[in-house]
Amino acid sequence: MVTVPTTLPERVIHLRDVQKAYHNGREITPVLKQVNLDIDRGEFVFLAGPSGCGKSTLLAILGAMLTPDSGIVRILGQNLVGLDHEARTLFRRQKVGFIFQRFHLIRGLSVIENVCVPMAIRGRSSAPSRRAAGDLLAAVGLAGKEAARTHRLSSGQQQRVAIARALIGDPALILADEPTASLDAKNGQAVVELLRNLVKQQGKTAVVVTHDRRIFPLADRICMLENGRLTSDTCESIATGDHSENLPWV
Repeated sequence: MVTVPTTLPERVIHLRDVQKAYHNGREITPVLKQVNLDIDRGEFVFLAGPSGCGKSTLLAILGAMLTPDSGIVRILGQNLVGLDHEARTLFRRQKVGFIFQRFHLIRGLSVIENVCVPMAIRGRSSAPSRRAAGDLLAAVGLAGKEAARTHRLSSGQQQRVAIARALIGDPALILADEPTASLDAKNGQAVVELLRNLVKQQGKTAVVVTHDRRIFPLADRICMLENGRLTSDTCESIATGDHSENLPWV
């Protein structure tokens, strides 16, 4: 069984020479090629690049959903390489919160019940979980919506529910895959600003996969992935303005 460190290190993500390829019979398709990446506690980092460049694969490795073919993957002080399925599942439940582009809310449950799902999976008492969920829903601007059915909410409201659900277990690392893909410009900006503010206030770390240049100025850093490679000269701090003209795919 994995032992998760109780004291969080300043370096949340440490990748060295990470490689991943997909196999289809005799055909081998390289996806990640010797990726090196370091992210510290409190950073709000974007992974950007053209479709098919390996962004989602890299995010899945960071979230212990995929294992690399080779390389070092150390997340929150834990070496994830070599962990079995049970250990990786436990690590995800304890330390990682996920936000998906299509929300993945459960239609038959209320807003507050959706937020409490991760705690139910952990076997936590429902009363404390509902109180924590209520606090998070207030923090994301959904106070009074606890009993609503999620399919009756707007897309922006549904993504706020997804953010609250990702935060309910107090994870140290938040991973978001194209969180603005289903939102218009106004709601996309508002949702990512909200996520950034919560991450900064709570001392967490977030990695956001996106190709939405409208939100680029909100990142502390944008790490650009091209042809499966992420190099030091493509990790730029551009939070001070819109530098999208420097990105070849936009």
